[in-house]
This record gives sequence, structure tokens and C-alpha cells, in this order.
Amino acid sequence: MGRGKRDWSSNRAIVKRIDPASLNLKEQVVAINRVTKVVKGGKNLSFSALIVIGDPAAKVVGYGVGKAKEVPRPFRKGIEAAKKNLRRVHVLETTSRTRCWANSQLPGAVEAGAPRHRSDRRRRRGAVITACGVPNVLTKSIGRRNPHNVVKATIVALESLRDRAAVAELRGIAVEKL
Repeated sequence: MGRGKRDWSSNRAIVKRIDPASLNLKEQVVAINRVTKVVKGGKNLSFSALIVIGDPAAKVVGYGVGKAKEVPRPFRKGIEAAKKNLRRVHVLETTSRTRCWANSQLPGAVEAGAPRHRSDRRRRRGAVITACGVPNVLTKSIGRRNPHNVVKATIVALESLRDRAAVAELRGIAVEKL
């Protein structure tokens, strides 16, 4: 019996927009793609870039995609799109000790452990995790390997983390008893 599709979009709370001017954002290019379209007059060449930005001190991360005909413009467009898509992440001081699964359309997981960023997927997840300031985490990606899905799944998994006060409130007990 296979896993059914899960809809994680309904679990997301309404997010208050975060002002990027007050943050010390660092951007990182995750993927660059050159797209060639064959048309009647020849070939149209364009570029797209997937950008992850974040402030490790504020535990804020976002991603954006920029597309343009020339090389430098997709980076600027991606950074602007990422600034509009900032999310706050609840993590512990040192290690994220949780396991979060995204749905089958955006497969991914976040687990505790040492940082390992060797393969392309690990670099993509590592960009998101480093941008939000998690120093010590082991990640595992299940399913498709394209950079957009890996980045989206990592952000969905990190968004689903809750702080101790929110968990205590849900359970109806004091924070000290957790």
C-alpha cells in the first residue's frame, strides 16, 4: 500500500509579511538554467535563476525565481522575489531535533545530525538551512531531485517546525513540563 498524497498547504498559517529592510540578508544562487526556445527566426535564449536569501540571526529564509534574456537580470529579479517570500523559522539554538515530511509533490525531510553538503541536493537544502541559521542538521530528500522542489520542500519542512510555547499551548500544559 503506497503513501497517499498529503496536502500541506492547508497547514500553513497566514504569514505576516516580513520587512526585508530591517534584516541582514545574505543571498545564495542555488541553480542557474539556460533555456533555448526554437522559433521561426532562429533561437531565443533566456536565463532563469533560483535564489535563496536569509538572515541567520533572525531565523528568516525565502526563495525566489528570476527570468530574463540577459545573464545579470535574473539574479536581481530572483532576489526581489525572494524578499517578498520571506518566512520565519522556529529552531532550537543548536540542532533541529525533528523530522518533517512534505507532501509527495514537494518531497523532503529535515532530521537532526551533523551538517553534510556533498551532493547537489544536499547543496540545495544546505543553502536553505544555512540561510535560516540552522548550524547542525542532517537532511534527507525523498522523491524528485529538481532544485525548485528540493528548495520548496525544505522550506515547507522548516515552516512546519513549532517552538516550545506553541506546542505547550496546543497540549494545554506548561512549557516547563515539555
